Amino acid sequence: MAQTILLIGTLDTKGSEYAYVRDLIVARGQRVLVVNAGIASEPSFVPDISAAEVAKAGGSSLVALRAKADRGFALDVMTRGVANLAARLYAERRFDGVLAMGGSGGTALGAAAMRVLPVGVPKVLLSTLASGDVQPFVGIKDVTMMYSVVDIAGLNRLSRRILANAAGAICGMVEQTVPAAADKPLIAATMFGVTTPCVNAVREQLERSGFEVLVFHATGSGGRSMESLIEAGFIAGVADVTTTEWCDELVGGVLSAGPQRLEAAARAGIPQVVSCGALDMVNFWAMDTVPAQFKARTLHKHSPNVTLMRTTPEECA
Repeated sequence: MAQTILLIGTLDTKGSEYAYVRDLIVARGQRVLVVNAGIASEPSFVPDISAAEVAKAGGSSLVALRAKADRGFALDVMTRGVANLAARLYAERRFDGVLAMGGSGGTALGAAAMRVLPVGVPKVLLSTLASGDVQPFVGIKDVTMMYSVVDIAGLNRLSRRILANAAGAICGMVEQTVPAAADKPLIAATMFGVTTPCVNAVREQLERSGFEVLVFHATGSGGRSMESLIEAGFIAGVADVTTTEWCDELVGGVLSAGPQRLEAAARAGIPQVVSCGALDMVNFWAMDTVPAQFKARTLHKHSPNVTLMRTTPEECA
C-alpha cells in the first residue's frame, strides 16, 4: 500500500530541487504532501499546504511577514508553523514519514517539524550543516541527517545523486515493515564502555526473566532520550548503572544530560536502581579542545575525537 511522505521546504528558493525529489518519490509508488515554508516570493509549483497556512499556524500571516521583512522573525514564525502543522497532520494520520532539505533556514524548519513527531516515524533531513554539531537539530529524536556536500541550489550531476539518495532513504524507511514480535515490559539501562560488562550481565538476566532491555549510551543525548521515554510511559523500570553524565553536568564536560537527569523515574513512580558507573571521568572532544583550566589534569585519549578527564575526590564527593 502506498505511503505518504511529508515534504517540508522553501519552494520560493528551492522549488526545482523539491520538484525533483517529489517526482522521484511518486515514481516509487508513494504519495507526497508538500508544505511550503518560503515567504520571499511565490513558489515554483503549487504545494498542498501554502506558506500562508504555515504562517497562520505559527501565529502570524504571510502578509505581515512580508511587510516586516525581518528574516529572523519570519523564520521563528514559520518554524513554529511547520512544527504545529506536522503535529496536527500526523495526529490526523495524513503522512507516514517526513523529508526536508536545506541550508541553515531549511534545516531549522525541517528539524523543528521532525522533533515534534514520535520516535519511530521516519525522518530524513538533507542539510548543508549535517557535517557539524547536529545536536540542536536532532535533539533526542531519531532524525536521520545527511550531509548534502553541495548547497541545495540547482540540479547537477552531483546534487541529483544526493537528492536521489535522500528520496530513496525516506522511501525505504516508509516501505519497511517491522516483523511482528511479542512485546514485553521495557527496562531502561545506561551504559558506557567501562560499564559494558556489568550492563550486559544485567541485560542478559533481565531478558531471561521476561523483560526487554533498552540500553542507552550515556552521552548526554542518551540520558535525555531515556528520561523522555520514561516520561512518555514506555518504561517499566530503570537499571541506571551509568550516571557519568552528572560528571559532565557538574564539572563542565560536553556530555551532560542536564540538571533533570534522574528525575523522570521518580516522578513516574517506577522502580529505579541507581549506581555510580563511570563517575570517575568527564568527557571532552579532541585533546586540543580541553579547556585551559583542565590541561594539567589527568587526561586520556579515548579516541581521536574523545578525551577523558579523571575526576577528583572533591568532584566525586
